[in-house]
Amino acid sequence: MTEPNIPVTEDELHAYVDNELPAERRGDVEAWLAAHPDDAARVQSWRAMAEALHARYDAVADEAVPKRLEIERLVQQPRRWMYGAVAAALAAFIVGGGTGWVARGATAASSTFQNFTVDALDAHRLYVVEVRHPVEVPGSERAHLQQWLTKRCGWDVRAPELAASGLKLVGGRLLPGPTGPASFLMYESASGERFTIYTAKSEAEATQMRYAAQGSESALFWADRGVGYVVSGGVDRGRLTQIAQAVYDQMEKSGG
Repeated sequence: MTEPNIPVTEDELHAYVDNELPAERRGDVEAWLAAHPDDAARVQSWRAMAEALHARYDAVADEAVPKRLEIERLVQQPRRWMYGAVAAALAAFIVGGGTGWVARGATAASSTFQNFTVDALDAHRLYVVEVRHPVEVPGSERAHLQQWLTKRCGWDVRAPELAASGLKLVGGRLLPGPTGPASFLMYESASGERFTIYTAKSEAEATQMRYAAQGSESALFWADRGVGYVVSGGVDRGRLTQIAQAVYDQMEKSGG
């Protein structure tokens, strides 16, 4: 019998989302979520992202693994490697020649997550405190900003519309990334709260959102179609998740 007063761990939340939590602990986790709205919001965001990945990649997961990439563990458990990402591993996909397959595991993905979030949070801290020169190109020149960053970065850079989240585009700049150039967009609320979106080339084709926090800042990372995204802001995880989900949704609709 489990003790209901034992705090719920991060691993248990992931297991709950993946339906891998022991039945005797499920009631305790649901009671915990009812009393902890921040954790409930995280679980909801993980489920939404998992559903989006299922809708997009279920057909890919059923395809045959190319012979040159036949790795026994991946062949035996393709779905577990893909959707077990919710339980603390980031799923990575390689798509080529019309065939998709799982090709990387938790170690490489975790390294990508760490590199991206460290760089993104460093840039966030450096520029959000700037008053006169927080960006290179102002938000009033959105079209030019997107065109310039797209040309320099090599993928379709879009500055999402975040007015529904109470944010206005301040502008953006070009930064060095883990493997080449990175785009950096800054948004600001009416109260002066700033959020940033950092994007750069990523080896991971698609991943779940993953959260990180350092001091008074936090970030959510994910990757899609070879581009990694990090949305950074304050420590209000629910607010950050809402903004990151809005960014993700618009990137999905625009196709990049």
